[in-house]
Amino acid sequence: MSQVLSRRDVHFLLFEWLRVEELLDAPRYADHDRETLTAVLDLAQSLAQDNFQSANRVADREEPHLRPDGSVALPDEVDAALKALVETGLLAASHPADVGGMQLPFVVDRAAFAWLQAASPAISGYGLLSAAAANLLIAHGSPEQIERYAKPLMAGDTFGTMCLSEPQAGSSLGDIRSYAVPDGQGRYRLFGNKMWISGADHDLAGSITHLVLARVRGAPEGVKGLSLFIVPRDVRLENGETVRNDVAVAGLNHKMGQRGTVNAAFNFGEGAFTPDGAEGAIGYLIGEEGRGLSFMFTMMNEARIGVGTSAAAIGYTGFLHATDYARTRMQGRPASSRDPASAPVAIIEHPDVRRMLLIQKSYVEGALALNLYCARLVDEARCSGDPEKRENLTLLLDLLTPVAKSWPSEFCLQANSLAIQVYGGYGYTRDYPVEQFYRDNRLNAIHEGTNGIQAMDLLGRKVAMRDGRALEIFADRVRQSCARGRELGGDPGEHAEAVEAVLDDLLKLTAFLHSQNDMAGVLANAAPYLEAFGHLAIAWIWLEQIIVCDGKSDDFHEGKRAAARYFRLWELPRTRLAIERLGAMDRTFIETAPEWLSE
Repeated sequence: MSQVLSRRDVHFLLFEWLRVEELLDAPRYADHDRETLTAVLDLAQSLAQDNFQSANRVADREEPHLRPDGSVALPDEVDAALKALVETGLLAASHPADVGGMQLPFVVDRAAFAWLQAASPAISGYGLLSAAAANLLIAHGSPEQIERYAKPLMAGDTFGTMCLSEPQAGSSLGDIRSYAVPDGQGRYRLFGNKMWISGADHDLAGSITHLVLARVRGAPEGVKGLSLFIVPRDVRLENGETVRNDVAVAGLNHKMGQRGTVNAAFNFGEGAFTPDGAEGAIGYLIGEEGRGLSFMFTMMNEARIGVGTSAAAIGYTGFLHATDYARTRMQGRPASSRDPASAPVAIIEHPDVRRMLLIQKSYVEGALALNLYCARLVDEARCSGDPEKRENLTLLLDLLTPVAKSWPSEFCLQANSLAIQVYGGYGYTRDYPVEQFYRDNRLNAIHEGTNGIQAMDLLGRKVAMRDGRALEIFADRVRQSCARGRELGGDPGEHAEAVEAVLDDLLKLTAFLHSQNDMAGVLANAAPYLEAFGHLAIAWIWLEQIIVCDGKSDDFHEGKRAAARYFRLWELPRTRLAIERLGAMDRTFIETAPEWLSE
């Protein structure tokens, strides 16, 4: 059995629950069949097990480092794994056929990529960023930009980055200082500093395509003055010559986890290079000036779902490793048989170990399912010819995106912590991989917008957008699932009753909060709101899964029912305290003086 992901579960989620074969009836995907989809999953599984998994430990031990010439060195194993990925063509799996993509369903692409994220989140990060950058360019770039920059990204000839944060402006993008000046040749010269740039510099591809947020000199302050630029590391001039752009690594960030993904501080326009005889990094405007952040959200939202899937995948592989260890580690005896002369039993025989494994299962399988559900929403929107339906699908996806990013980042990290606990002292050593899984997963609550920022986005904007229309769409889908569960009775019926009760409470709470004039007080408790909303969403996803399991009694389906039962009985009730405190407009976090925290 694979310790990367469960192929049985991926099959269940795609073919039994999400019914991806139905997507093949749409003209967009009509050229594919089930055999094609299965072959893609086979290919991803092989790539994960044969190339990414072995390189993962090496990439963790041998961190990126700067060479004397200022370039970044990485282990050969990282290069080999990415070359294997490029050869498969999976970087272009879901991109449109008319620009050279395979035009596969996005949900299949995400499921395939989850194998790589589970095997090595750090190495897969290069591919994730490149595919998302290509999507942004296809959506907003000119035909020439698609040809010159998107297609090489899809082919793996170049890799991509997203350059947003700066030393003085982490997530506060309105405070960006990087600026751009038109050079009179239809180009811009960029100057400034960027920080926390993943995939920033390396020799893993022919070049790197940076997508950079900057303010054209004279543009308004704040986010409305930001524009988006293509800044290639190696720029082709009008005379056909390719030279190094004025982009330099200022230093590498040495991370707790995901060390195989280069992360750096960047300087644009410091004069380290002088392309076309002048200082300033040559950049090309995407679309119109002032629309940079709206364009960048195309990439950011895809990356956020990618982060959520990565968190689920890392949690999942930790769970599989812990389960395998628990089956083979002999220690102790059952409480009912303390005879010291009797043989020790596998630790999975101890109820507390099974408790820890079941908690992990409920988190990681629920989180992966939620993210694949979101990916299927993308496909439904792409295939729909009904503008209203397409808008509703987009609204639902917008609502779920902060949840799909943040909930797995929080609770699949807890799953990794429990995996270490299953191993006991061995889990806290580098002899086993579960300690690396924890370190790797810790990043996901931070990048692409911290969980706190996602919480404020959900409560402050997403649940209220279009006069609450997105929340209504979500509630309608949950109620439909609950109606199906009640019809079946048994576990689905009980689960449906519990889910609908929490849904009703959360809807009332949301309406109450948005009727208040104290938005600062409301948003101070946004994080507990996100957790409650996330628990409701995962409980709903588990209801969906056990409905599909109805009438099936093998070990796989019984395991699904056990995980759903645990989540309903032990996790879903956690929402009650959050809803109660939110409804009371608790001001503890606001009224706690900063001085009280330092003495």
